[in-house]
Amino acid sequence: MNPRPETTLDGLLEFVNQTRGFDFTGYKRSSIQRRVTKRMAEVGVEAYDEYIDHLELHPDEFVALFNTVLINVTAFFRDPPAWEYLASSILPDLIGARPTDSPIRVWSAGCASGEEAYTLAMVLARVLGDQAFLDRVKIYATDVDEEALEQARHGAFAPRQVEAVPRDALQRFFERTDQGYVFRKDLRRCVIFGRNDLVQDAPISRIDLLVCRNTLMYFTAETQSHVLQRFHFALDNDGVLMLGKSEMLITHTDVFTPVDLKRRVFRKVLRPHSPERTREITRESASSMSRSLADALRETAFDVAGIAQVVVDADGSVVMANDSARRMFGLGVADLGRPIQDLELSYRPVELRPRLDEVSALRRGVELKAVSWRVPAGQERFVDVRLTPLLGDDELIGTSIAYIDVTDAKHLEAELTSSKRELEQAYEELQSTVEELETTNEELQSTNEELETTNEELQSTNEELETMNEELHSSNEELETMNDELRHRTGELKDMNVFLDTVLSTIGLAVAVLDRQQRVQIWNQQARELWGLNSDEVEDRHLLSLDFGLATHLLEPILRAVRNGSVQERIVVDATNRRGRAFRCQVTALPLGSDQDGSASGAIVMMEAVDD
Repeated sequence: MNPRPETTLDGLLEFVNQTRGFDFTGYKRSSIQRRVTKRMAEVGVEAYDEYIDHLELHPDEFVALFNTVLINVTAFFRDPPAWEYLASSILPDLIGARPTDSPIRVWSAGCASGEEAYTLAMVLARVLGDQAFLDRVKIYATDVDEEALEQARHGAFAPRQVEAVPRDALQRFFERTDQGYVFRKDLRRCVIFGRNDLVQDAPISRIDLLVCRNTLMYFTAETQSHVLQRFHFALDNDGVLMLGKSEMLITHTDVFTPVDLKRRVFRKVLRPHSPERTREITRESASSMSRSLADALRETAFDVAGIAQVVVDADGSVVMANDSARRMFGLGVADLGRPIQDLELSYRPVELRPRLDEVSALRRGVELKAVSWRVPAGQERFVDVRLTPLLGDDELIGTSIAYIDVTDAKHLEAELTSSKRELEQAYEELQSTVEELETTNEELQSTNEELETTNEELQSTNEELETMNEELHSSNEELETMNDELRHRTGELKDMNVFLDTVLSTIGLAVAVLDRQQRVQIWNQQARELWGLNSDEVEDRHLLSLDFGLATHLLEPILRAVRNGSVQERIVVDATNRRGRAFRCQVTALPLGSDQDGSASGAIVMMEAVDD
């Protein structure tokens, strides 16, 4: 029995795609390999085929793998200046340019567990007001991770997750529960969560604001370009795109132009387009027209032509599609007369709208060679796409789009190129062999010197890595020591507070300890019993501002005297206890510590009932 060939990373990714529908081929290779290797190390396997066996035996491992690869890192109001700029500069103009009753469509792409989508909801509700938000706003939040989406739909977050939410927003938009905080149910209905693969699935259309932060950076440059074209299609003409701090669009100025590069806000680049079409052409109206025999022959020849062909009018509406085109793109009678941007063929196998705009503007044909197209059956096909302007009286009346299948020619060309390459390689190898025989000794000596140099470089690099590792280890030990000291000191402080509270309670007098500004720092049990005020009602508040049964303004002279250096001051005043009973209260003030100028850093105030 032959041993099973060793599985590569590509084999693992193909297995994941076939079993769970996750296609990671568009992600950066180094990032994918690093994240998969990390997960394999955590489960204790080294080879990819062993990890495939582990996935088959433990289906729950897929969730852990996806969480590791997709890196669901998000937070409320991440990068606050960007959100402030969005609320103050972008949204007012965006909303002001639309009628007061028109819907506002927002797409949060790569929303992970929902924090960013709910941040968008809070920002828009602040700008519009709650009722206008409920009436007009729809936020579509998408991700490829179903587990993260399920968590996002609940809108429930632990206290540590909402630490970045401003206090007023937390009170306005969240409801407190035993476990944490839940986003308001009425506003949550305006946030729609769903699965969407930015690489494979169709984009959401007519979007006013598209937020995709720190997601594109995980894709290859080719995949990023593909996704950005979809974003361009998704956005309305004056739509705005907001990216994360780690992403730029310097090489994509043809689709997006920066509004504020520092905050990664971009606006869609408009392309020339035809005005709104003024009529719909249907199959019934076409059949009702009187046609000559020549017209019928032309239409029949057009319909049975072996090349798939679609004709759109000057307004961009589909007028005709022959039999090959209808079978190739699944077009029906209902699709005739529809705008081409509403059909899948407008962006698959190639984005047609910018090419149609080019034909309209320049009045000349456009040809795209060997466009790759993966048909629904899974096979990869190659087609030449030719756009030809149809002119009448020197005016553009439409555009013919022809799709020529060149898959076989492409394969033959690839085979011919491969054969030429192999022949060239064979000739080069032969020539190299002759040269190697003539210069063997010199090359061996040179190779040996290069190997020695490389070995020294590798050794130096290894030493640097070891040094860095030792430094990191030392830093970790220092951090652990600091944490231990912090925990120890926290325990000591807690014990000291308990001891101090016990001492003050044992005195038997109502005691209040004040700081230099006469703010209450300690309020013992007897004080709570005497005056009916709890510690949390008085601590950090000025003693003279408290409202209880003692005329505190009478204490100001003795407190001033103690603060200025007096050893002890005493006064007896009329008072009323927490039960409403009148009594004579003796108030004694003592200095607490002293500063370099001889003044007290605080005061200890003792209060007790005395007989007249």
